[in-house]
Amino acid sequence: MRDIVVFSGSAHPSLASEICAHLGTPLSPTRVTRFANDCLEVQLQDNCRERDVFLIQPLVPPVQENLVELCLMLDAARGASAARTTVVLPHYAYARSDKKDAPRISIGGRLVADLLVASGASRVLALTLHSPQVHGFFSVPVDHLHALRELAAHFSRLDLSNTVVVSPDLGNAKEAAHFARILGAPVAAGAKQRFADDKVQISTVIGEVSGKDVIILDDEIAKGSTVFELLGKLRERGAGPFRVACTHGLFSAGALDRLQAEDDVLEIVTTNSVPIPDEKRVPKLRVLSVAPALAEAMRRINVGESVSTLFEAP
Repeated sequence: MRDIVVFSGSAHPSLASEICAHLGTPLSPTRVTRFANDCLEVQLQDNCRERDVFLIQPLVPPVQENLVELCLMLDAARGASAARTTVVLPHYAYARSDKKDAPRISIGGRLVADLLVASGASRVLALTLHSPQVHGFFSVPVDHLHALRELAAHFSRLDLSNTVVVSPDLGNAKEAAHFARILGAPVAAGAKQRFADDKVQISTVIGEVSGKDVIILDDEIAKGSTVFELLGKLRERGAGPFRVACTHGLFSAGALDRLQAEDDVLEIVTTNSVPIPDEKRVPKLRVLSVAPALAEAMRRINVGESVSTLFEAP
């Protein structure tokens, strides 16, 4: 590889370490300090001059703190004369703010993309953005990966002869269809309407699910409102048992414990795109690593090879 240096913010250092292990590159240290007035200061403690710099930082809680830290890391790399600075975003939290669906409302996904570019990002490597249009919010090149292969590899060990993949909404139906095609299973989708962050309604399920084992596939699960609403509709249609899968397992407000308590939910599968502390790791939870995929994408970016041919969905 060309001269490469990798730094991690405070959000998910264990993932950064795993990525560097796959790259065969040391993780360079980052020093984050806080002034008496609560302002942050970041120092990248390795040489960046004319080097290919990668900054790994998912935007996870505390999101605003981690975002400011990432912007400061970008500014530090630019000020240190980095040849190119790539932001590795395993989770882009503001991607959910992707449209103007109410009067006088902000579009955070676009604003934060502009902020990252203004801070010094020359390229972005993202994983499973909430919606396709978020890709276009960035004015620099974006390599958009997904975790469908990792999730499919996990489920392909099962007998899927009576299984259907179900997307909670039509917006995620394309990804669910790709996932189902990898597994050789049919696909169905819920017709969802969101009224608030934790209030959704699924009016019907489109597709044949009666008597089927179900894999529910979503991009992320936070409070789990959508998943529980969908489980209710699927039970009404005579479907089950269930396995729940997502790329970004945020699992806030006791969502994991509630899913764990559902007798007909056999398994909850996610990736390590966001940190999941030990106290949240219930018996039904399976966490798959996206470090090998991110490391290979970073290697290809560094040497100028195609990333899209490796990671585009079948």
